Amino acid sequence: MNSNQTLNAKDLLPAVQRTLDLASQKTLSLDRRWKPSDGTPVITVAGRYTARSWTQWTQGFQYGNAILCFDLTGNKDLLAMAQRHVIADMADHLTHTGVHDHGFNNISTYGNLRRLMLEGRIPANEWELHFYELALKVSGAVQAARWTSLQDGLGYIYSFNGSQSLFIDTIRTLRICCMAHILGHSLQTEQDERINLLDRALVHAKTSARYNIYYGEGRDHYDVPKLRGRTVHEALFNPASGVFRAPSSQQGYSPFTTWTRGLAWSMLGFPELMEFCWQCRTLSKEALPPDLLETLALFEKAARACCDFYIEQASALDGICYWDTGAPDLYRLGDWQAKPADPDNDYEPVDASASAIAAQGLIRLGHILGKAGEAYTQAGLTIAERLLQEPYLSTKPDHEGLLLHSIYHRPNGWDYIPPGAKVPCGESSMWGDYHLLELCLLISRIANSCYYTFFGAGHDK
Repeated sequence: MNSNQTLNAKDLLPAVQRTLDLASQKTLSLDRRWKPSDGTPVITVAGRYTARSWTQWTQGFQYGNAILCFDLTGNKDLLAMAQRHVIADMADHLTHTGVHDHGFNNISTYGNLRRLMLEGRIPANEWELHFYELALKVSGAVQAARWTSLQDGLGYIYSFNGSQSLFIDTIRTLRICCMAHILGHSLQTEQDERINLLDRALVHAKTSARYNIYYGEGRDHYDVPKLRGRTVHEALFNPASGVFRAPSSQQGYSPFTTWTRGLAWSMLGFPELMEFCWQCRTLSKEALPPDLLETLALFEKAARACCDFYIEQASALDGICYWDTGAPDLYRLGDWQAKPADPDNDYEPVDASASAIAAQGLIRLGHILGKAGEAYTQAGLTIAERLLQEPYLSTKPDHEGLLLHSIYHRPNGWDYIPPGAKVPCGESSMWGDYHLLELCLLISRIANSCYYTFFGAGHDK
């Protein structure tokens, strides 16, 4: 990709404001139409949000969109809507033992509301704060209980596929375990054994860094230096022996190509964990793990590899990515990396939701690394600038989505192909909309000499 080296966060504020105006209207409009009995809105079909029964991992984004819009605009109608739904509709997600998605649903809702109260953005109320924090504690412990132990002290929170399955997606849901930890909680198991939730999050992340990310070090025939940062959606293990068996993919094209949304989750998840660990000295009363510096070095290695791969291998000239780096008809686009992404092409779909997630990851890694990370920061801002305008920003009031050209599950054929098109295009997803708004929040904070993390109130850079 070709990054704009002079772009800064303040340059994007007019586009952020335009996006917020659209998002606020769309969020309130969808709430007027949608009934909780309809399920959870996941993706749009012909511009209207629809449910997709797989797991209910996007409901927190639906209400989280309203919270982020309130955060950035002060529109109290959005806050009231979100609070009403969090109380009425989110409890099931706190105790759901069958998924790896707790961080998506519950940090986006309970976590954001807690943050706003600590920032003084909503009135302080001790009981309300305890309500949000109790929810986060419960969710973190329930998530951490979904555990497979491996050899050498490693292990992971297993996906909804079963105890053999480690998804790269989960790298971002680890935030719920981190949040529960700083609130003083732990997972209590048989014979009252207490499991440290920070330790569980870090062990999971180390396992992902080892098995979901490739570093050009010859782990398999395709693990070559040119493809350093290749990311596999799913790593498969024998739960009985704790031995790695094979790479796999549910939503990507193959285990040996990179599904770009999975890549994006890793680009964002590892830097967030690095930010959290650096702040743990003031946020946690417990001693930090003795190997913390070694762990942080591993996370930085993984984050750099994934971000470099996105910039060098996974994105078009304007920083937008297609859904998989090995998509079978991508070659028909010619030298696709030498020109801007084309969401209206006839061969392979763009996934703008992956690009929105990736942009935030790039900016966070750049922030951590300071001067040494400027290339990542500029890449993230360049992607953001592209997403905050047409053809990616949904400006039509009758389209319920905010970020267009999002892909859910290409192998299963779940994405809508409009009349006259040959591949999915022009549709939105709840996670795409949410992560575009979260990207707007981060950019807005940076433009105002502040920063934004999931675990703390607003603080100076």
